Amino acid sequence: MGWLKTLENTLFGMGNPLLDISAVVDKDFLDKFGLKLNDQILAEDKHKALFDEIVKRNKVEYHAGGSTQNSVKIAQWMIQKPQKVATFFGCIGSDQFGEILKKKAAEVHVDAHYYEQNEEPTGTCAACITGDKRSLVANLAAANCYKKEKHLDLDSNWELVKKAKVYYIAGFFLTVSPESIMKVAKHASDNNKIFCMNLSAPFISQFFKEPLMKVMPYVDILFGNETEAATFAKELDFETDDIAEIAKKTQNLPKENTKRQRVVVFTQGKDDTVATVGEKVTMFPVLDIDQNDIVDTNGAGDAFVGGFLSALVQEHVLEECIRAGHYAANVIIRRVGCTFPEKPEFQ
Repeated sequence: MGWLKTLENTLFGMGNPLLDISAVVDKDFLDKFGLKLNDQILAEDKHKALFDEIVKRNKVEYHAGGSTQNSVKIAQWMIQKPQKVATFFGCIGSDQFGEILKKKAAEVHVDAHYYEQNEEPTGTCAACITGDKRSLVANLAAANCYKKEKHLDLDSNWELVKKAKVYYIAGFFLTVSPESIMKVAKHASDNNKIFCMNLSAPFISQFFKEPLMKVMPYVDILFGNETEAATFAKELDFETDDIAEIAKKTQNLPKENTKRQRVVVFTQGKDDTVATVGEKVTMFPVLDIDQNDIVDTNGAGDAFVGGFLSALVQEHVLEECIRAGHYAANVIIRRVGCTFPEKPEFQ
């Protein structure tokens, strides 16, 4: 068990810390604001009223969120001991929501080092839940203000980056600080550590394709869901909508660190997870769940990644990582938001 001592700060995540505001809404609410089921978008002016309106609903829940922060939080929960396995960087405002985020991160034993500024308030994400679908609208605000030279480049912070062995950044952060991502990705590649990324949402491949493709040669493990994979394939002219084929072509994109073959993992909701195992593409069935037990699919993808990362930092094989991912996602969809019971029952 000796290596467990070194596990503190083994996993490094950087992203958009958001306070999730989730509420059950009806289709009229979605239509009013032009929202699609199971979509993620960035808030525009026309969504300002949405945030006011959703908070006025009778049952609103607040959770520490943001895709990357969710994943490292789940990874920490799966590992349990030691605490502070996961480091997290991101930008918040000096305000009440920021204080809530700090408290929530501490409660789940994530070693969060936020860059705090007072020009913009802490970011929020409205999670509009309809049945077993969710539509997310993120108002990045402070999360958009992350500055490489004001935070990542500081010696004390960079030391934490250097301590890590596994890095995970959701594609969403490409809209904020691609230069921060590049610095971390190059460090991982130069030191033969594992750099993981997520396609995160269709709009990333569509509108942030350039920074995405700039970091792709450094990506050791790429995550995404079936919709994101399809959009990515379209943007790169793969000329196929076969998910296994897309995984294979993605695996074969140029790569900097040739010591590690790229691994591509695409989840498909209740359908099999698709992953590249060596030269092959393999299907991994998800855990059975009664549709009636699904409370809210918000956070399922983040949870899958969190479970996966928890096994990865413990140097388990790919199949084990996927099993841990499936377990975590299965727990999360039975609960509101990206929340979890006190302890995992994962063996």
